[in-house]
Amino acid sequence: MSAAPPNSRSQYKIATLLGVVTFLSFIYFYEGGGWNQNSRVDLLRAIVEHHTLEIDVYHENTGDKAHFQGHYYSDKAPGQVFLAVPFALATRPALRAMGIDPQSPRGVLALSYTVIAGTAALPMALAAVCLFFLALRFGSDSVAASFGAATACLGTPLWAYASLFWAHALVGACLLFAFAAAVMLGDSTNARADFLRALAVGLAAGWATVTEYPAAPASAILALFALSQAWQRGSAARWRTVAGVGAGAALCIFVLLSYLYTAFGSFRPSYSYYDPNSFAFMQQHGYLGLTFPHPDRLLKLLFQCRRGLFFASPVTIAAVPGLWWLWKQNEHRTAALTAAGISAYYFLFNASFYEWKAGRAFGPRYAASGIPVLCIGLAIAWQRATPIWRRVLIALMLWSVFIALMVVSTSSELSMVDSCPILHASWPAFWSGQMAMNRDSMLTIAEAAGGYGAFNVGQLLGLEGLASLIPLLAVWAAGIWTWFRLLRG
Repeated sequence: MSAAPPNSRSQYKIATLLGVVTFLSFIYFYEGGGWNQNSRVDLLRAIVEHHTLEIDVYHENTGDKAHFQGHYYSDKAPGQVFLAVPFALATRPALRAMGIDPQSPRGVLALSYTVIAGTAALPMALAAVCLFFLALRFGSDSVAASFGAATACLGTPLWAYASLFWAHALVGACLLFAFAAAVMLGDSTNARADFLRALAVGLAAGWATVTEYPAAPASAILALFALSQAWQRGSAARWRTVAGVGAGAALCIFVLLSYLYTAFGSFRPSYSYYDPNSFAFMQQHGYLGLTFPHPDRLLKLLFQCRRGLFFASPVTIAAVPGLWWLWKQNEHRTAALTAAGISAYYFLFNASFYEWKAGRAFGPRYAASGIPVLCIGLAIAWQRATPIWRRVLIALMLWSVFIALMVVSTSSELSMVDSCPILHASWPAFWSGQMAMNRDSMLTIAEAAGGYGAFNVGQLLGLEGLASLIPLLAVWAAGIWTWFRLLRG
Protein backbone atom coordinates (compact mmCIF):
# COMPACT_ATOMS: atom_id res chain seq x y z
CA MET A 1 0.00 0.00 0.00
CA SER A 2 1.63 3.21 -1.12
CA ALA A 3 0.45 6.61 -2.18
CA ALA A 4 1.72 9.37 -4.36
CA PRO A 5 2.91 12.57 -2.68
CA PRO A 6 -0.09 14.63 -1.56
CA ASN A 7 -1.36 17.20 -4.02
CA SER A 8 -4.85 17.88 -2.77
CA ARG A 9 -5.55 21.41 -1.64
CA SER A 10 -7.68 20.13 1.21
CA GLN A 11 -4.76 18.00 2.45
CA TYR A 12 -2.54 21.06 2.76
CA LYS A 13 -5.34 22.88 4.55
CA ILE A 14 -5.81 19.96 6.96
CA ALA A 15 -2.07 19.92 7.65
CA THR A 16 -2.13 23.64 8.36
CA LEU A 17 -5.12 23.20 10.64
CA LEU A 18 -3.32 20.47 12.59
CA GLY A 19 -0.27 22.67 12.99
CA VAL A 20 -2.29 25.66 14.21
CA VAL A 21 -4.48 23.71 16.67
CA THR A 22 -1.56 21.80 18.18
CA PHE A 23 0.54 24.96 18.47
CA LEU A 24 -2.27 26.82 20.25
CA SER A 25 -2.75 23.84 22.55
CA PHE A 26 0.93 23.83 23.47
CA ILE A 27 1.21 27.54 24.19
CA TYR A 28 -2.07 27.58 26.13
CA PHE A 29 -0.09 26.41 29.15
CA TYR A 30 2.95 27.98 30.77
CA GLU A 31 4.40 25.31 33.04
CA GLY A 32 6.59 27.49 35.25
CA GLY A 33 10.11 26.84 36.44
CA GLY A 34 12.25 23.96 37.63
CA TRP A 35 15.88 22.90 37.61
CA ASN A 36 15.85 21.71 33.99
CA GLN A 37 14.21 24.74 32.38
CA ASN A 38 15.92 27.18 34.74
CA SER A 39 19.33 25.90 33.68
CA ARG A 40 18.50 26.76 30.07
CA VAL A 41 16.90 30.11 30.75
CA ASP A 42 19.89 31.06 32.90
CA LEU A 43 22.21 30.40 29.97
CA LEU A 44 19.88 32.32 27.65
CA ARG A 45 19.86 35.33 29.95
CA ALA A 46 23.64 35.17 30.37
CA ILE A 47 24.08 35.27 26.57
CA VAL A 48 21.48 37.95 25.87
CA GLU A 49 22.01 40.20 28.89
CA HIS A 50 25.73 39.74 29.66
CA HIS A 51 27.21 38.22 26.47
CA THR A 52 28.80 35.35 28.36
CA LEU A 53 28.32 31.61 28.81
CA GLU A 54 28.76 31.85 32.59
CA ILE A 55 25.52 31.74 34.59
CA ASP A 56 27.07 32.97 37.85
CA VAL A 57 24.46 35.72 38.27
CA TYR A 58 21.52 33.31 38.06
CA HIS A 59 22.76 29.86 39.11
CA GLU A 60 21.10 29.72 42.54
CA ASN A 61 17.71 28.90 40.98
CA THR A 62 18.86 25.51 39.63
CA GLY A 63 20.82 22.43 40.59
CA ASP A 64 21.35 21.48 36.94
CA LYS A 65 24.65 23.31 36.54
CA ALA A 66 28.28 22.63 35.81
CA HIS A 67 31.13 24.12 37.83
CA PHE A 68 34.46 24.89 36.19
CA GLN A 69 37.34 27.07 37.40
CA GLY A 70 35.20 29.01 39.84
CA HIS A 71 32.32 29.70 37.45
CA TYR A 72 28.92 28.12 36.91
CA TYR A 73 27.57 26.98 33.55
CA SER A 74 24.45 25.23 32.35
CA ASP A 75 24.98 21.48 32.32
CA LYS A 76 22.77 21.13 29.24
CA ALA A 77 23.80 20.84 25.62
CA PRO A 78 23.35 24.30 24.08
CA GLY A 79 21.22 23.67 20.98
CA GLN A 80 17.86 24.77 22.32
CA VAL A 81 19.29 27.88 23.95
CA PHE A 82 21.12 28.88 20.78
CA LEU A 83 17.85 28.48 18.86
CA ALA A 84 16.10 30.57 21.52
CA VAL A 85 18.51 33.51 21.20
CA PRO A 86 16.87 34.99 18.05
CA PHE A 87 13.42 34.72 19.68
CA ALA A 88 14.73 36.44 22.80
CA LEU A 89 16.42 39.21 20.82
CA ALA A 90 13.20 39.83 18.88
CA THR A 91 11.12 39.86 22.07
CA ARG A 92 13.20 42.42 23.96
CA PRO A 93 12.50 45.46 21.72
CA ALA A 94 8.84 44.45 21.53
CA LEU A 95 8.68 44.50 25.34
CA ARG A 96 10.35 47.90 25.47
CA ALA A 97 7.78 49.21 22.98
CA MET A 98 5.07 48.09 25.42
CA GLY A 99 6.80 49.84 28.31
CA ILE A 100 8.14 46.64 29.91
CA ASP A 101 11.75 46.34 30.99
CA PRO A 102 13.04 43.07 29.42
CA GLN A 103 15.17 42.40 32.51
CA SER A 104 12.33 42.94 34.97
CA PRO A 105 10.54 39.86 36.38
CA ARG A 106 7.57 40.54 34.12
CA GLY A 107 9.86 40.95 31.12
CA VAL A 108 11.77 37.72 31.80
CA LEU A 109 8.47 35.87 32.23
CA ALA A 110 7.29 37.11 28.82
CA LEU A 111 10.66 36.27 27.28
CA SER A 112 10.59 32.71 28.68
CA TYR A 113 7.05 32.20 27.36
CA THR A 114 8.15 33.37 23.90
CA VAL A 115 11.19 31.12 23.70
CA ILE A 116 9.17 28.10 24.82
CA ALA A 117 6.70 28.86 22.04
CA GLY A 118 9.53 29.22 19.52
CA THR A 119 11.82 26.34 20.49
CA ALA A 120 9.45 23.69 21.89
CA ALA A 121 5.85 24.38 20.83
CA LEU A 122 6.56 25.48 17.25
CA PRO A 123 8.89 22.56 16.37
CA MET A 124 6.39 20.06 17.76
CA ALA A 125 3.50 21.70 15.87
CA LEU A 126 5.60 21.44 12.70
CA ALA A 127 6.23 17.81 13.64
CA ALA A 128 2.45 17.27 13.57
CA VAL A 129 2.41 18.60 10.01
CA CYS A 130 5.36 16.37 9.15
CA LEU A 131 3.64 13.29 10.59
CA PHE A 132 0.54 14.07 8.53
CA PHE A 133 2.45 14.17 5.25
CA LEU A 134 4.57 11.13 6.14
CA ALA A 135 1.38 9.17 6.74
CA LEU A 136 0.08 10.19 3.31
CA ARG A 137 3.43 9.22 1.80
CA PHE A 138 3.16 5.76 3.40
CA GLY A 139 -0.31 5.12 2.02
CA SER A 140 -2.72 6.50 4.61
CA ASP A 141 -5.72 8.65 3.78
CA SER A 142 -6.38 12.08 5.29
CA VAL A 143 -8.44 10.68 8.19
CA ALA A 144 -5.73 8.21 9.22
CA ALA A 145 -3.01 10.84 8.79
CA SER A 146 -4.97 13.31 10.94
CA PHE A 147 -5.53 10.66 13.60
CA GLY A 148 -1.82 9.84 13.79
CA ALA A 149 -0.59 13.43 13.85
CA ALA A 150 -3.12 14.78 16.35
CA THR A 151 -2.79 11.79 18.66
CA ALA A 152 1.01 11.95 18.69
CA CYS A 153 1.00 15.60 19.77
CA LEU A 154 -2.02 15.77 22.08
CA GLY A 155 -2.35 12.18 23.29
CA THR A 156 1.20 11.52 24.50
CA PRO A 157 3.66 13.14 26.94
CA LEU A 158 4.93 15.18 23.98
CA TRP A 159 2.24 17.74 24.84
CA ALA A 160 3.91 18.35 28.19
CA TYR A 161 7.39 18.58 26.68
CA ALA A 162 6.17 21.02 24.04
CA SER A 163 4.96 23.32 26.83
CA LEU A 164 8.23 23.29 28.79
CA PHE A 165 11.66 24.79 28.15
CA TRP A 166 13.00 21.25 27.95
CA ALA A 167 14.85 19.84 24.96
CA HIS A 168 12.88 16.65 24.30
CA ALA A 169 10.23 18.19 22.03
CA LEU A 170 12.83 19.99 19.91
CA VAL A 171 15.04 16.90 19.63
CA GLY A 172 12.11 14.64 18.74
CA ALA A 173 10.97 17.13 16.10
CA CYS A 174 14.48 17.44 14.63
CA LEU A 175 14.80 13.66 14.35
CA LEU A 176 11.42 13.48 12.65
CA PHE A 177 12.40 16.24 10.21
CA ALA A 178 15.60 14.36 9.38
CA PHE A 179 13.59 11.18 8.88
CA ALA A 180 11.21 12.97 6.49
CA ALA A 181 14.11 14.49 4.55
CA ALA A 182 15.65 11.03 4.18
CA VAL A 183 12.33 9.65 2.89
CA MET A 184 12.21 12.48 0.34
CA LEU A 185 15.75 11.61 -0.68
CA GLY A 186 14.35 8.40 -2.11
CA ASP A 187 12.25 10.48 -4.52
CA SER A 188 15.09 12.70 -5.75
CA THR A 189 15.43 13.05 -9.51
CA ASN A 190 18.49 15.29 -9.83
CA ALA A 191 21.83 16.01 -8.22
CA ARG A 192 20.73 19.26 -6.60
CA ALA A 193 17.80 17.61 -4.85
CA ASP A 194 20.08 14.81 -3.65
CA PHE A 195 22.49 17.21 -1.99
CA LEU A 196 19.90 19.57 -0.49
CA ARG A 197 17.80 16.79 1.02
CA ALA A 198 20.89 15.07 2.38
CA LEU A 199 22.00 18.42 3.79
CA ALA A 200 18.63 18.74 5.53
CA VAL A 201 19.15 15.30 7.08
CA GLY A 202 22.57 16.30 8.38
CA LEU A 203 21.40 19.65 9.76
CA ALA A 204 18.25 18.34 11.46
CA ALA A 205 19.83 15.21 12.91
CA GLY A 206 22.98 17.13 13.82
CA TRP A 207 21.05 19.85 15.63
CA ALA A 208 19.27 17.15 17.63
CA THR A 209 22.69 16.14 18.95
CA VAL A 210 23.69 19.77 19.61
CA THR A 211 20.50 20.00 21.69
CA GLU A 212 20.85 16.68 23.53
CA TYR A 213 24.00 14.56 23.60
CA PRO A 214 22.11 11.22 23.68
CA ALA A 215 20.64 11.99 20.24
CA ALA A 216 23.97 11.14 18.57
CA PRO A 217 23.22 7.41 17.98
CA ALA A 218 19.75 8.25 16.61
CA SER A 219 21.36 10.81 14.31
CA ALA A 220 23.78 8.16 13.06
CA ILE A 221 20.87 5.81 12.31
CA LEU A 222 19.23 8.56 10.25
CA ALA A 223 22.45 9.18 8.33
CA LEU A 224 22.57 5.49 7.39
CA PHE A 225 18.90 5.62 6.42
CA ALA A 226 19.59 8.57 4.11
CA LEU A 227 22.45 6.69 2.49
CA SER A 228 20.26 3.62 1.97
CA GLN A 229 17.70 5.79 0.18
CA ALA A 230 20.29 6.79 -2.42
CA TRP A 231 22.17 3.51 -2.59
CA GLN A 232 20.40 1.93 -5.56
CA ARG A 233 20.81 5.03 -7.71
CA GLY A 234 24.53 4.56 -8.09
CA SER A 235 27.80 5.83 -6.68
CA ALA A 236 27.24 9.46 -7.71
CA ALA A 237 24.01 9.67 -5.70
CA ARG A 238 25.71 7.96 -2.76
CA TRP A 239 28.58 10.45 -2.72
CA ARG A 240 26.18 13.40 -2.99
CA THR A 241 24.27 12.01 -0.02
CA VAL A 242 27.45 11.52 1.99
CA ALA A 243 28.56 15.06 1.13
CA GLY A 244 25.21 16.62 2.07
CA VAL A 245 24.76 14.72 5.33
CA GLY A 246 28.41 15.28 6.18
CA ALA A 247 28.24 19.02 5.53
CA GLY A 248 25.17 19.46 7.72
CA ALA A 249 26.55 17.28 10.50
CA ALA A 250 29.97 18.99 10.37
CA LEU A 251 28.40 22.40 10.86
CA CYS A 252 26.47 21.17 13.90
CA ILE A 253 29.53 19.44 15.34
CA PHE A 254 31.49 22.67 14.92
CA VAL A 255 28.84 24.60 16.88
CA LEU A 256 28.80 22.07 19.71
CA LEU A 257 32.57 21.71 20.00
CA SER A 258 33.05 25.48 19.84
CA TYR A 259 30.65 25.89 22.76
CA LEU A 260 32.35 23.22 24.84
CA TYR A 261 35.84 24.58 24.17
CA THR A 262 34.80 28.18 24.87
CA ALA A 263 33.09 27.26 28.14
CA PHE A 264 35.34 24.48 29.46
CA GLY A 265 38.52 24.55 27.41
CA SER A 266 37.96 20.96 26.23
CA PHE A 267 35.54 18.84 24.25
CA ARG A 268 34.16 16.83 27.16
CA PRO A 269 30.35 17.00 27.58
CA SER A 270 29.13 19.57 30.06
CA TYR A 271 27.75 16.82 32.32
CA SER A 272 31.39 16.02 33.17
CA TYR A 273 31.74 19.20 35.25
CA TYR A 274 29.36 18.67 38.14
CA ASP A 275 30.44 19.53 41.65
CA PRO A 276 31.61 16.36 43.46
CA ASN A 277 28.54 16.50 45.71
CA SER A 278 26.05 16.97 42.86
CA PHE A 279 24.59 13.93 41.08
CA ALA A 280 27.21 11.65 42.61
CA PHE A 281 25.64 8.63 40.90
CA MET A 282 26.92 9.93 37.55
CA GLN A 283 30.48 9.47 38.76
CA GLN A 284 29.81 6.21 40.62
CA HIS A 285 27.82 4.23 38.03
CA GLY A 286 29.13 3.58 34.52
CA TYR A 287 29.84 6.51 32.22
CA LEU A 288 27.99 9.58 33.47
CA GLY A 289 25.32 7.32 34.98
CA LEU A 290 24.98 5.02 31.95
CA THR A 291 25.44 1.29 32.44
CA PHE A 292 23.49 -1.26 30.38
CA PRO A 293 19.79 -1.81 29.60
CA HIS A 294 17.98 -3.31 32.57
CA PRO A 295 14.99 -5.46 31.49
CA ASP A 296 12.97 -4.58 34.61
CA ARG A 297 13.42 -0.85 33.97
CA LEU A 298 12.47 -1.31 30.33
CA LEU A 299 9.20 -2.98 31.33
CA LYS A 300 8.50 -0.20 33.80
CA LEU A 301 9.17 2.45 31.14
CA LEU A 302 6.54 0.80 28.98
CA PHE A 303 3.85 -0.40 31.38
CA GLN A 304 4.36 0.96 34.90
CA CYS A 305 1.91 3.50 36.29
CA ARG A 306 4.73 5.80 37.42
CA ARG A 307 6.58 6.34 34.12
CA GLY A 308 5.19 3.85 31.59
CA LEU A 309 4.42 5.19 28.13
CA PHE A 310 1.58 2.74 27.53
CA PHE A 311 -0.02 3.74 30.84
CA ALA A 312 0.35 7.47 30.20
CA SER A 313 -0.71 7.07 26.57
CA PRO A 314 -2.48 3.75 25.90
CA VAL A 315 -3.07 4.61 22.25
CA THR A 316 0.66 4.45 21.49
CA ILE A 317 0.44 0.64 21.76
CA ALA A 318 -1.15 0.77 18.30
CA ALA A 319 2.01 2.32 16.85
CA VAL A 320 3.86 -0.98 17.29
CA PRO A 321 1.68 -3.05 14.90
CA GLY A 322 1.50 0.04 12.70
CA LEU A 323 5.27 -0.03 12.18
CA TRP A 324 5.08 -3.78 11.65
CA TRP A 325 2.54 -3.30 8.84
CA LEU A 326 4.75 -0.60 7.36
CA TRP A 327 7.70 -3.01 7.46
CA LYS A 328 5.68 -5.60 5.52
CA GLN A 329 5.55 -3.18 2.58
CA ASN A 330 8.79 -3.83 0.73
CA GLU A 331 9.17 -0.25 -0.51
CA HIS A 332 8.93 1.11 3.06
CA ARG A 333 10.79 -1.63 4.94
CA THR A 334 13.91 0.46 5.61
CA ALA A 335 11.81 3.40 6.83
CA ALA A 336 9.94 1.13 9.26
CA LEU A 337 13.21 -0.35 10.56
CA THR A 338 14.66 3.13 11.03
CA ALA A 339 11.64 4.39 12.99
CA ALA A 340 11.56 1.24 15.13
CA GLY A 341 15.34 1.37 15.66
CA ILE A 342 15.32 4.97 16.88
CA SER A 343 12.39 4.31 19.22
CA ALA A 344 14.03 1.16 20.59
CA TYR A 345 17.34 2.96 21.08
CA TYR A 346 15.74 5.65 23.23
CA PHE A 347 13.96 3.18 25.48
CA LEU A 348 17.12 1.11 25.85
CA PHE A 349 19.04 4.29 26.65
CA ASN A 350 16.49 5.26 29.31
CA ALA A 351 16.63 1.74 30.77
CA SER A 352 20.44 2.00 30.92
CA PHE A 353 20.51 5.17 33.00
CA TYR A 354 20.97 4.79 36.74
CA GLU A 355 18.35 7.44 37.57
CA TRP A 356 15.95 6.09 34.94
CA LYS A 357 12.89 7.76 36.52
CA ALA A 358 14.40 11.09 35.36
CA GLY A 359 13.28 13.34 38.19
CA ARG A 360 9.91 15.06 38.08
CA ALA A 361 8.40 14.27 34.69
CA PHE A 362 5.43 12.89 32.79
CA GLY A 363 6.09 9.53 31.17
CA PRO A 364 9.51 8.13 30.16
CA ARG A 365 11.36 11.45 29.85
CA TYR A 366 14.72 10.19 28.59
CA ALA A 367 12.90 8.18 25.90
CA ALA A 368 10.58 11.05 24.92
CA SER A 369 12.60 12.14 21.89
CA GLY A 370 11.89 8.77 20.28
CA ILE A 371 8.11 9.11 20.57
CA PRO A 372 7.54 11.17 17.36
CA VAL A 373 9.09 8.54 15.07
CA LEU A 374 7.31 5.78 16.98
CA CYS A 375 4.00 7.54 16.28
CA ILE A 376 4.53 7.15 12.54
CA GLY A 377 2.85 3.80 13.12
CA LEU A 378 -0.38 5.30 14.46
CA ALA A 379 -1.75 6.36 11.07
CA ILE A 380 -0.81 2.99 9.55
CA ALA A 381 -2.62 1.23 12.41
CA TRP A 382 -5.77 3.28 11.76
CA GLN A 383 -5.58 2.67 8.01
CA ARG A 384 -5.34 -1.11 8.50
CA ALA A 385 -7.89 -1.36 11.32
CA THR A 386 -11.38 -2.78 10.87
CA PRO A 387 -14.38 -0.61 11.86
CA ILE A 388 -14.56 -2.30 15.27
CA TRP A 389 -10.87 -1.74 15.96
CA ARG A 390 -11.18 1.86 14.84
CA ARG A 391 -13.73 2.38 17.59
CA VAL A 392 -11.19 0.93 20.01
CA LEU A 393 -8.52 3.29 18.67
CA ILE A 394 -10.86 6.27 19.08
CA ALA A 395 -11.54 5.27 22.69
CA LEU A 396 -7.82 4.87 23.41
CA MET A 397 -7.05 8.18 21.72
CA LEU A 398 -9.71 10.07 23.72
CA TRP A 399 -8.49 8.55 26.97
CA SER A 400 -4.86 9.35 26.11
CA VAL A 401 -5.72 12.95 25.23
CA PHE A 402 -7.63 13.31 28.48
CA ILE A 403 -4.68 12.02 30.51
CA ALA A 404 -2.34 14.45 28.77
CA LEU A 405 -4.77 17.34 29.27
CA MET A 406 -5.21 16.45 32.93
CA VAL A 407 -1.46 16.38 33.54
CA VAL A 408 -0.53 19.47 31.52
CA SER A 409 -3.30 21.58 33.04
CA THR A 410 -2.27 20.73 36.61
CA SER A 411 1.49 20.05 36.57
CA SER A 412 3.66 18.22 34.04
CA GLU A 413 6.42 17.64 36.58
CA LEU A 414 5.11 14.53 38.31
CA SER A 415 6.77 13.01 41.35
CA MET A 416 9.28 10.22 40.79
CA VAL A 417 8.67 8.68 44.23
CA ASP A 418 4.87 8.40 43.97
CA SER A 419 3.97 4.94 42.67
CA CYS A 420 1.26 6.37 40.38
CA PRO A 421 1.29 10.18 40.28
CA ILE A 422 -1.27 10.39 37.46
CA LEU A 423 -3.90 8.73 39.66
CA HIS A 424 -2.71 10.00 43.04
CA ALA A 425 -1.90 13.62 42.12
CA SER A 426 -3.13 14.66 38.67
CA TRP A 427 -6.60 13.09 38.86
CA PRO A 428 -7.75 14.64 42.17
CA ALA A 429 -6.09 17.98 41.38
CA PHE A 430 -7.81 18.19 38.00
CA TRP A 431 -11.32 17.42 39.22
CA SER A 432 -10.94 19.82 42.13
CA GLY A 433 -9.97 22.59 39.69
CA GLN A 434 -6.37 23.03 40.84
CA MET A 435 -4.92 24.35 37.61
CA ALA A 436 -1.27 25.35 37.01
CA MET A 437 -0.04 24.18 40.40
CA ASN A 438 3.71 24.63 39.85
CA ARG A 439 4.80 27.67 41.86
CA ASP A 440 8.48 27.39 40.90
CA SER A 441 9.74 30.24 38.73
CA MET A 442 12.38 30.58 36.03
CA LEU A 443 13.50 33.80 37.69
CA THR A 444 16.23 34.01 40.27
CA ILE A 445 15.20 33.52 43.87
CA ALA A 446 15.33 37.27 44.54
CA GLU A 447 13.35 38.15 41.42
CA ALA A 448 10.63 35.54 41.89
CA ALA A 449 9.75 36.43 45.48
CA GLY A 450 7.17 33.65 45.59
CA GLY A 451 5.42 34.54 42.33
CA TYR A 452 5.69 34.06 38.56
CA GLY A 453 4.87 30.37 38.51
CA ALA A 454 2.68 28.40 36.10
CA PHE A 455 -0.53 29.66 34.48
CA ASN A 456 -2.83 29.00 31.55
CA VAL A 457 -4.40 31.42 29.09
CA GLY A 458 -7.86 30.96 30.59
CA GLN A 459 -6.58 32.16 33.94
CA LEU A 460 -5.15 35.26 32.28
CA LEU A 461 -8.67 35.91 30.97
CA GLY A 462 -10.07 35.75 34.51
CA LEU A 463 -11.41 32.18 34.44
CA GLU A 464 -10.77 29.87 37.39
CA GLY A 465 -10.63 26.13 37.95
CA LEU A 466 -11.89 23.85 35.18
CA ALA A 467 -13.55 26.85 33.55
CA SER A 468 -10.07 28.12 32.62
CA LEU A 469 -9.95 25.35 29.99
CA ILE A 470 -13.03 26.62 28.13
CA PRO A 471 -11.06 28.73 25.58
CA LEU A 472 -8.90 25.72 24.74
CA LEU A 473 -11.96 23.50 24.29
CA ALA A 474 -13.44 26.19 22.05
CA VAL A 475 -10.30 26.09 19.88
CA TRP A 476 -10.63 22.29 19.63
CA ALA A 477 -14.32 22.50 18.74
CA ALA A 478 -13.60 25.02 15.99
CA GLY A 479 -10.74 22.86 14.75
CA ILE A 480 -12.87 19.69 14.61
CA TRP A 481 -15.68 21.53 12.80
CA THR A 482 -13.22 22.92 10.25
CA TRP A 483 -11.61 19.50 9.82
CA PHE A 484 -14.93 17.89 8.93
CA ARG A 485 -15.66 20.65 6.43
CA LEU A 486 -12.28 20.15 4.80
CA LEU A 487 -12.84 16.39 4.56
CA ARG A 488 -16.16 16.95 2.83
CA GLY A 489 -14.43 19.37 0.48
